[in-house]
Amino acid sequence: MVAAAFTFAAVLTSCGGSKKAADPSFGKEISVPCNDDEFHSDAKFFRGTGNGISQDLSTAKSKARLDANTNLARSINTTIKSVSDRYVNERQFGENSEFEQKFEQMSREVVNQQLNNVEVACSKTLQTKDGKFQVFTALQVSKDEVLNNISNRISKDQKLQLDYDKMKFEQIFNEEMNKLESERP
Repeated sequence: MVAAAFTFAAVLTSCGGSKKAADPSFGKEISVPCNDDEFHSDAKFFRGTGNGISQDLSTAKSKARLDANTNLARSINTTIKSVSDRYVNERQFGENSEFEQKFEQMSREVVNQQLNNVEVACSKTLQTKDGKFQVFTALQVSKDEVLNNISNRISKDQKLQLDYDKMKFEQIFNEEMNKLESERP
């Protein structure tokens, strides 16, 4: 009998068992549209989510897109900064600071360009009880597109191109993208 109870407990534990419910004293847990795990940056895509609310549907959509673009740009910039810092530290250049400064400036330009080429991964529109529109949006851009645009921009700059090791940069870039995947909630 004890063995059966132990086996049952082991099976329950290995299957995840019961999960604790959220403490109701903190409030009711809600699910936010377009904000699930699948809409966070991962090894293949940079993603940004946002929402907007307004009496006017068009304004709510604009606010949501602006918020999502801001979050997407932040995600790309953070990753590119980590990649460029690691890349510069792992390589020996005559003028590290000059290379890093030019590289970061070029990266910002690429990010700004990328924000014009995003695709909508999710969009949900709700109408609140008071008649306002609330729009939830998730935008994404492929990591390969970002990487290719950086490489293309570097190839147009003779000074950067001299110090650029595409294979090494791509390796570091992919490692940072994999970190995004492992850090997902």
